[in-house]
Amino acid sequence: SVGGEQISSIGRGLCVLLGISLEDTQRELEHMVRKILNLRVFEDESGKHWSKSVMDKQYEVLCVSQFTLQCILKGNKPDYHMAMPTEQAECFYNNFLEQLRKAYKPELIKDGKFGAYMQVHIQNDGPVTIELESPAATVDPKQLTKLEKQQQRKEKTRTKVPSESSRERNAPRNKDDPSASSGAEGDVSSEREP
Repeated sequence: SVGGEQISSIGRGLCVLLGISLEDTQRELEHMVRKILNLRVFEDESGKHWSKSVMDKQYEVLCVSQFTLQCILKGNKPDYHMAMPTEQAECFYNNFLEQLRKAYKPELIKDGKFGAYMQVHIQNDGPVTIELESPAATVDPKQLTKLEKQQQRKEKTRTKVPSESSRERNAPRNKDDPSASSGAEGDVSSEREP
């Protein structure tokens, strides 16, 4: 509903919350349409779980554009810079709906109102919530976001922290000293960088 007015509803089926990324292309769109329509989350006639798709059961699909799924936290503050800009995302979302309708029954595909402040009421049966992502493309280091680069630097910093001070590490060990460990008897400290 938007502003207290119900604009769309479905019976049994899937509620799809769609987060559109800056990096999404037609390839990702087609992949998601196939996955959503063929995902086996419903039971068959004999009651066997995880056997039938929304198409098998002739159920409905309600799609809601949800840019907040592209959130990256900066401390405790959400950042949405990875979400596709509004005008571009609306075109992508409409294309997504069109592809769903072509691949299934148009009358069984419903949607909310793009960009509107909606009240979404979901009766989650089970409850079952499944996160679908398009196949990961190979990452070009030039395309890493600033946050990803910072995270990589933090990881490198963590792995390079020595377990002993440089002076202790470089000091010669006395083989007669019982406190000097060769690493062979349970010394789990790491002296070498990976």
